Amino acid sequence: MNISKLDEKRKIVILNSALKEFTAKGYDEASTNVIAKEAGISKALMFHYVGSKQELFLFIYDYFEEVLEKEYYLKINLKEKDLFKRLRQSYLLQLELIKQYPWILDFDKLTVETSSNEINKRIQNSGNKRKVSECFQLFDDMDISKFRKDLDIEKCKQFILWSNVGFTNQILEDIKSKEAPSPNNEQIISTLDGYFDELRKIFYVSNEVS
Repeated sequence: MNISKLDEKRKIVILNSALKEFTAKGYDEASTNVIAKEAGISKALMFHYVGSKQELFLFIYDYFEEVLEKEYYLKINLKEKDLFKRLRQSYLLQLELIKQYPWILDFDKLTVETSSNEINKRIQNSGNKRKVSECFQLFDDMDISKFRKDLDIEKCKQFILWSNVGFTNQILEDIKSKEAPSPNNEQIISTLDGYFDELRKIFYVSNEVS
């Protein structure tokens, strides 16, 4: 495809427009007219760069899969053993991604089965079943000594995961409700820190709450 020959700014606009449409409606129902309009180019010119709807979908799938791998999963510092500090770090990485790619946290919606056998095969072969908000890697090898001794650690992990998913969904809904996605990172982080303070009070022994 010729999209790789575009200047970076124009390319990102097209990719973000496509990601937004494909995650909102799925491959089959997504409109290339809408994608072109959102990107601010004619449909004919867009297809000059992307080839076809299917080629565009496959390109953005590969592109955003790689972005998530490099800019999120590989950057999480698992040497940090405090679970809530890990979770905070994951949100900071997510917010950095959203600045450039507002719809990237909806990436997993691209894995829904489509009418295209080629797309379905590509997704199946990728093996990418991870959701950013459910990154179980965050719960690996954490310091459980900070938790209250009377708690079931596995159930605690599930409760905290639900909270993590809920907060991520709230951020996404706030973004989608705005005409021009531009999350207030400072406000989000402040709210997040408040939630983590309360969760520490619930799950950690008192001398580990800070």
